[in-house]
Amino acid sequence: MEDLNPFHIANQQFARAARHVPAHDALLESLARPERIIQIEFPAKMDNGSIKMFTGFRVQHNNARGPFKGGVRYHTSVTLDEVLALSSWMTWKTAVVDVPFGGAKGGVVCDGKRLSVDEKRAITRRFVTQLGPSIGPMVDVPAPDVYTDAATMAWFYDTYDMMHKGQNNLPVVTGKPLELGGSHGRATATARGCIFCVEEAIGRGLIDGVRSLAGTRVVVQGFGNAGSYAAMFAHQAGARVIAVSDSSAAIMAAGGMDADQLIAHKERTGSVAGFPGSSPIPPAELLELECDVLIPAALENQITEANAARIRAKLVAEAANGPTTPAADTVLHQRGIPVIPDILANAGGVTVSYYEWVQNIQDEQWDPETVDAKLRRKMVRAFHSVFDIAADKRLEPRTAAYVLAVDRVARVTEMRGIWP
Repeated sequence: MEDLNPFHIANQQFARAARHVPAHDALLESLARPERIIQIEFPAKMDNGSIKMFTGFRVQHNNARGPFKGGVRYHTSVTLDEVLALSSWMTWKTAVVDVPFGGAKGGVVCDGKRLSVDEKRAITRRFVTQLGPSIGPMVDVPAPDVYTDAATMAWFYDTYDMMHKGQNNLPVVTGKPLELGGSHGRATATARGCIFCVEEAIGRGLIDGVRSLAGTRVVVQGFGNAGSYAAMFAHQAGARVIAVSDSSAAIMAAGGMDADQLIAHKERTGSVAGFPGSSPIPPAELLELECDVLIPAALENQITEANAARIRAKLVAEAANGPTTPAADTVLHQRGIPVIPDILANAGGVTVSYYEWVQNIQDEQWDPETVDAKLRRKMVRAFHSVFDIAADKRLEPRTAAYVLAVDRVARVTEMRGIWP
């Protein structure tokens, strides 16, 4: 059976790239390992008056290029191995788009979808308190992830600020509400960056017979923040969003769906199920629908050795982290289906997080047009850097992205030296 352990997968992806960066052989083992692993057990008071224990993780993988950076997720599936993988992916993601951060990730084992506001606030404040000096504006900068959002980041900031009076603490987290130092464009950044990459792929001729996003058939797995906005931007560009799914249902409409109306429907009902004009389909079949662009925007290990041969998309753009396994990568590459890898395709989020961090440090707030223009330049440059390496070295795109990232981190590490 295929090994679906996310940390093992992250190590396999790193190993595939390592052979293509021989100049840095002496550093490779150290770059593969996390710098620090934090696991905490803490209590929080529930709405019914009970006291429940929670397990939290923060893995700080590498900070050679800048402060640790990465989201915090509240999910029942959070494990140490998952957070280890996500933290390493953040290291390579920040390096691919060339923003001065390292990689980290955090999580709390809980049902983030079912927690009340008061319960989520209590968990967040206690988690931040026990992380203590492990986070900070120049140390480690968290952000939202699965089942965390701008409100969660407001509680993160407020808790940290209460513990560190007399200094500018706004840069301690990103993804905050706009009124509390957040940045224009942060909520939509992951999806917008993904669509920028899809447009560049089309312009580069990577999708046979497709010359524009307009008219393309798009399938989106996962209708949370990244997936819903990706569907919206694709629809606005004239694409036909023919199928989407969330954690409870999958739907299809061959003629396409109005993404704005679908988002409103989900906000109103809590699910994409029952959207007028659509038909329900088995969630497992959604990934295998014939389409031009498939956007996995859910969780890890969605395209595997078991279903890779049945993928009928012409292009896969990974808005989620880790949706495609190494074995599936090989199958898709052999079949001529290009994959825009997660550490490139969904890097728009961390890029605008960096812009938010800069704005907080400088006590500024940029207008939306400035943020979007900066994001586009970053994503376009990173996209072509990765696909130039893929073409020159005849590598699958994920390995090419790792080669670029590992080389950048290794070069900075060599410049800094090993101390003491």
